[in-house]
Amino acid sequence: MDDIIEPPFQETYPTLFENFSEKAADESWFGMDDVEYCELPQIDLSRLHFWNLENDEDGSHSEDFDKCRKEMAVAASEWGFFQVVNHGIPQKVIKNMKYEQKKLFHQPFCKKAEESFMNLSANSYRWGNPTATCLRQFSWSEAFHIPHTDISRLDECNRTRSSIGLFATKAASLAQRLAECLGHNLGAKSSYFRDNCLPSSSYLRMNRYPPCPLSFDVYGLMPHTDSDFLTILYQDQVGGLQLRKDGKWLSVKPNPEVLIINIGDLFQALSNGVYKSIEHRVVAHSEVERFSAAYFYCPSHEAVIESFSKPAVYRKFSFKEYRQQVQKDVRATGDKIGLSRFLL
Repeated sequence: MDDIIEPPFQETYPTLFENFSEKAADESWFGMDDVEYCELPQIDLSRLHFWNLENDEDGSHSEDFDKCRKEMAVAASEWGFFQVVNHGIPQKVIKNMKYEQKKLFHQPFCKKAEESFMNLSANSYRWGNPTATCLRQFSWSEAFHIPHTDISRLDECNRTRSSIGLFATKAASLAQRLAECLGHNLGAKSSYFRDNCLPSSSYLRMNRYPPCPLSFDVYGLMPHTDSDFLTILYQDQVGGLQLRKDGKWLSVKPNPEVLIINIGDLFQALSNGVYKSIEHRVVAHSEVERFSAAYFYCPSHEAVIESFSKPAVYRKFSFKEYRQQVQKDVRATGDKIGLSRFLL
């Protein structure tokens, strides 16, 4: 039994799963098997690779660059999601990260759940949802949630550390370029993101979604928005990511050759509601496991988030204040309330 890799979801939360089918039938939330597929806007970032924001004072850039920047702004405001190609992270880097990620998750559960597993800080390994009071709040998944600067602590071997670290470093660089470009459209200072979003404040979350026998009744990851500026997501070929657009859930076609970018709550506030932080979720699969890796581009706790245009829709707040409010709401209700708490 010690070599079982799956988290004991049903054994640990028996009351949530008792008579699950009857409970699910009484609620309209799950309906995950009848969702249309969508194609996210696709943006070729090769047009941005030679752009330097600090040297852009004279506006001397190409027509392709202007078009790329406009495409990003439109996607961020209409979808809150887009996918990118020619993003600068080599497929070999992604492949090596995924290989090491799979090795980590295929360790026995009893080993992963150890407090000092892989020399990571406490609570880096997460699974299920300890605060869930009903199936709607439960996530059939496991994750390693690692601050960027903690990746150097990984002690399995140099290859594990270097492969995951290289992916995170490349993702951090891409996140900064995307944030600066999207911020430039809003009139943000060129130094805003470099000053406020250091590697020590961002983190990598590697996810595994085990096969789920109750896949039509349980989320792989419950609906949520991201509490960051933006997220860079790699997902494998299995699929399961869904987003809510115009009140309707849509499935994102899986494509391991692209990276998915989604706008977070902080960019929605910074843009005064122009860019959209869209609710999304992951559907569990009944027969195969799914892997993904997300880099969350976050500011320091002291960073102040304030709209660049007036009249402001949201009051200004620090990232620390925002996170504390989210945690307070989750403890009280089981759900994140998010930006609506900060409306003026």
